[in-house]
Amino acid sequence: MSEPVSVNLNLELTDLCNVRCRMCGQAESPKVHKYNANSFMSWDTWTNSLDGLAEIEDEISLCPHWLGEPCLHPEFDRFIRYAFENNQDNRLFRHFKLHTNGTLLEDERIDTLLDCANMDTMADDTFRFVHFSVDAYTPRVYFDIKKYDLGARVYRNIVRLLERRVERGLKWPYVTAAFIVMPENQHEAEWYLHYWTQVFNRLELPFEVVYDWPQKLADTLYFRRLHQKDQDAADRLHRIVLDKLNILPLSDDGIFLEESF
Repeated sequence: MSEPVSVNLNLELTDLCNVRCRMCGQAESPKVHKYNANSFMSWDTWTNSLDGLAEIEDEISLCPHWLGEPCLHPEFDRFIRYAFENNQDNRLFRHFKLHTNGTLLEDERIDTLLDCANMDTMADDTFRFVHFSVDAYTPRVYFDIKKYDLGARVYRNIVRLLERRVERGLKWPYVTAAFIVMPENQHEAEWYLHYWTQVFNRLELPFEVVYDWPQKLADTLYFRRLHQKDQDAADRLHRIVLDKLNILPLSDDGIFLEESF
């Protein structure tokens, strides 16, 4: 019998998104997958997919996202609660993370995530983190990049998640606030770093600042490089910004893994 392996599983709740990030396929076409487009996963598909994981010996890392915004699903909270309420002793999945743009995280949903992340029926680090695609500091630049004026709401929601986690005395999930470096936002990187440093310090939360996919389980500011046709130009700009922020000197090659899960 073969040894169990680690499997990253994306069960995309929807291919729809409520922003149009200029670096994402959503900006090119609303039918981002070209087939079975603009739809929501059904309840039966979600529950049957999850229930089937109990028969798999491999270690599953689950994410309800690919190219759509998962929180757009009209039954998002119900879907997520089902996953965790049926994951006793990690019988379905060992790890879970959420990718979101953060626009739809009202207080009730924040508590849903906190409840699920801190259930005592599975390993405490099962729900590891929420990855927020932020990419801007000012509302104007947020709009330039994402074509919707939702930046202030995103900031408010992320701060509220952190505050609520502290208020409830909970550890999980950690927050990753991502900033993809590009010409439109390069001048805001320092403001972004300063703002979130103040937030984490006010809440007395230790945090990491990284230039590549986070390797530690911690609240994290992630200054990510842009992927585009002219990759050399994107890489140069990324390195210039990292040097300016004292994250990675230009004289240091650094280590770039950019794992996706």
